[in-house]
Amino acid sequence: MKVPFLDVAAINGLQRSELDAAYHRVASLGQFILGKEVSAFESEFAHYCGVQHAVGVGNGLDALHLILRAYGIGVGDEVIAPSNTFIATWLAITYAGATVVSVEPRIDSHNIDVSLIEAAITPRTRAIIPVHLYGQPAEMAEVLRIAKRHGLKVIEDAAQAHGARYDGRRAGSLGDAAAFSFYPGKNLGALGDGGAVVTDDPILAQRVRELANYGSSVKYHHDAQGFNTRLDELQAAFLRVKLGTLDEMNARRVQQATQYRELLKDAPLGLPALTDSAESSWHLFVVRVAHRERVMAYLAERDIATQIHYPIAPAQSGAYRGVVQGPSAIAERLSHEVLSLPIGPHLVPEQIDYVAATLREALQGASAP
Repeated sequence: MKVPFLDVAAINGLQRSELDAAYHRVASLGQFILGKEVSAFESEFAHYCGVQHAVGVGNGLDALHLILRAYGIGVGDEVIAPSNTFIATWLAITYAGATVVSVEPRIDSHNIDVSLIEAAITPRTRAIIPVHLYGQPAEMAEVLRIAKRHGLKVIEDAAQAHGARYDGRRAGSLGDAAAFSFYPGKNLGALGDGGAVVTDDPILAQRVRELANYGSSVKYHHDAQGFNTRLDELQAAFLRVKLGTLDEMNARRVQQATQYRELLKDAPLGLPALTDSAESSWHLFVVRVAHRERVMAYLAERDIATQIHYPIAPAQSGAYRGVVQGPSAIAERLSHEVLSLPIGPHLVPEQIDYVAATLREALQGASAP
């Protein structure tokens, strides 16, 4: 049985006629930048997230970067971020001119260890960026308590958490602002790059909108040194189609994750930890295994595709080696143990059964990491 890790074409094929109609709608109007589709998507996505404002931008990295810029966070400031994340989280801080201060994750959830945050705060700290890694919300209640005590902004990196919930509220509505990515492989994926900033703060939303459009709110009037990073009409039209079925597609992921957890509950590996407060969107299903390369090869020989998210911790990358404050030993350990199994609406229960059974075969005689 063949099990692809991700099949974007198959996922998009589930809504092929609606996506085709969206393309023709935009093409026939001839307006491709800052038109009705972007405005409509922004309104619909804000409503979905449970916030007042959404601003479409070019990608998730730009969304994070623009939030920091809009808050005036830059040179001389520090921003706390997890040591275990995709490098874009750190790049956004660097682009703004601020300094990354990394905090280690919990080994079981892979998310930031909230018990370590307060020790990383200094007089220069301006914000905390909790990452909802793999779609699993960070422990936001404690993050928000710490931020309130110290007068810090909380900026959610929700790039992988479309539709996830914490204490019944959507990811994106939990902090002061949030950044989303609509990269094609995401739960809510465009057919190209895209991103959004969501917030209840009208001043922040307007500032982000101006910065994303050359620092301008009125054509040819540039009140700030801005950027060119806008969600285009075509991607907004595609995203409107896919937003309508996001909860349905996420429900399939939840069923698959539940199936994996039941089938692998006594296997010698590390399963992702869950909390009562969090409802993951299961963008990824990531386990920890010993002898990862051997396990991956065994699965590949049996037509099961897997991936590693992420094989290099940001602190060990060429971009940041030796220049970031804070430890990264746990993030480095995770980078050697994590293995992402296939999950998504392109799969059926029989494929999940096959992956779990084959993985158990590969792990025979192994000990848990």
